[in-house]
Amino acid sequence: MKYRHIIILSVTLLAFFVSPQWAQDDCSSFLVSKGASQDGSVMITYTCDGEFLPHLEYTPAQDHKPDEYIEIVGRDGKLKGKIKQVLHTYAVVGLMNEHQLTIGETTFGGRNELRNPEGLLHYFTLMGLALQRAKTAREAIKVMASLVEEYGYASSGESFSIADTEEAWIMEMIGPGPGGKGAHWVALRIPDGYICAHANMSRIGEFPLNDHENCLYSEHVISFAEQKGYYDKKSGQSFLFRYAYDPPKPSSLRTCAARVWSMFRRSAPSLNLSPDFQRGVKNAKPYPLWIKPDKKLSLHDVMGIMRDHYEGTPFDMTVGIDAGPFGTPLRCRGLTWKIDGTEYSWERPISTQQTAFSFISQSRGWLPDPIGGVYWYGWDDTYTTCYVPLYCCINNIPKSFARGDLQKFSRESAWWVFNFVANFANLKYSYMVKDIQKVQSALEKQFISLQPVVEKTALDLHVKDPDLLVKYLTNYSVSQGDMVVKRWIELGEFLITKYNDGYVKDERGRPRGMGYPSEWLKNVLESKPDQFKLPKWGDKGKDGRLN
Repeated sequence: MKYRHIIILSVTLLAFFVSPQWAQDDCSSFLVSKGASQDGSVMITYTCDGEFLPHLEYTPAQDHKPDEYIEIVGRDGKLKGKIKQVLHTYAVVGLMNEHQLTIGETTFGGRNELRNPEGLLHYFTLMGLALQRAKTAREAIKVMASLVEEYGYASSGESFSIADTEEAWIMEMIGPGPGGKGAHWVALRIPDGYICAHANMSRIGEFPLNDHENCLYSEHVISFAEQKGYYDKKSGQSFLFRYAYDPPKPSSLRTCAARVWSMFRRSAPSLNLSPDFQRGVKNAKPYPLWIKPDKKLSLHDVMGIMRDHYEGTPFDMTVGIDAGPFGTPLRCRGLTWKIDGTEYSWERPISTQQTAFSFISQSRGWLPDPIGGVYWYGWDDTYTTCYVPLYCCINNIPKSFARGDLQKFSRESAWWVFNFVANFANLKYSYMVKDIQKVQSALEKQFISLQPVVEKTALDLHVKDPDLLVKYLTNYSVSQGDMVVKRWIELGEFLITKYNDGYVKDERGRPRGMGYPSEWLKNVLESKPDQFKLPKWGDKGKDGRLN
């Protein structure tokens, strides 16, 4: 029986396609190999940044008949093409499937002339299909490669993070241009004990052609670049994927390479990585594709790395006149602007108010799949979110995670609840963020502390009653998600009560005027040295009047 099925992915990724704002924003991804994590899990992160309201989705495992297919519909609502369905598809929660396979991405764009409008598959479609059809990272790479070969690739340049219980891979892909076939891509396994990062800028340089255990690539990835004039073999220089397909630009160094630098400098301070490359210093050495962290990273460490505004560096976004009187790292878009013919750029941090959702995945091979895979999910800005554990076997999600309309505020939508708290905090950021962090820290520490207890019960149920195991972890995940949203609603109400009309209420509820930091006041006086100065009228006379 054939049926009409418009592809539905783990998050409402179709929103990326129809939202014009999506193309103006970007994402950050961090990969931790098994040997680089404290507990032996493979972890990847993904901040999905853009002004849109996604709905988290659960897609159940399904059996299909041999003549079933998937219809791909364009933004105009018209049928673009059909993809043959496989006999069985796996269950997916968010961007993690039931086998602990997880996929994230960042868009690097690359050469505009390589977009193929005739291609059927966008990157988000590939991600969804791979999660439904593959059990491991290697399988996912092969699924994605075979799909674009058969149906065509429609997106611009893309970097994918792909992880299972044993391995983490980075895969980069770009199209062949209008009317071309397939895509050009390279995939590299992150060496065990190392970490990798990418953030909207191609990262893969030279790659081994004869190490198929650790490197996979498309047949014409080098010859196509030669044909197009992106690479000259006669130059004697090695072929570098990133320079052939995504030549660096000053704007991408500042807004993209800087995030990779910061993820690495936080993970391995001993390397003392220079900021020169991300600042566009001539002949500065690009950052390595992967590094070894100074110590093995815990889940809590990774959460911290994703909450970064370059604190403690010369580029710290919480200090200076651009941070306002209360140290907010918010910088309104666009990131670049011109004054008197000179172009400037704000810093672009890992943690940004434009994040729609983010995740940190844990894939743990020593546990059964239903228990080993945890999808730590957060709404809005990573700095002010709270990561909720969702186990990969669950068959339901918190209702508020799948609700909401970008055009209408609602406390029934988790996205709006977290956005309210984050946006309100910018009024007096240095004060309010401390109140947010108290709640955030208490909840996340509680979740991490409870993991061994929750999973001990889950392991018993895995042996005795697998169906009850799914129900148990579903109830736990959903109840914790509901609890966090309720707590965030209360937090928003607390903040608007404590910080009202510019005052800050003390522990007794008394409003206190806190004024402004002296350094910021000095900046104000430098710009308007006389406007706020009180006049000196002289001494009082005998009659008490001012002379």
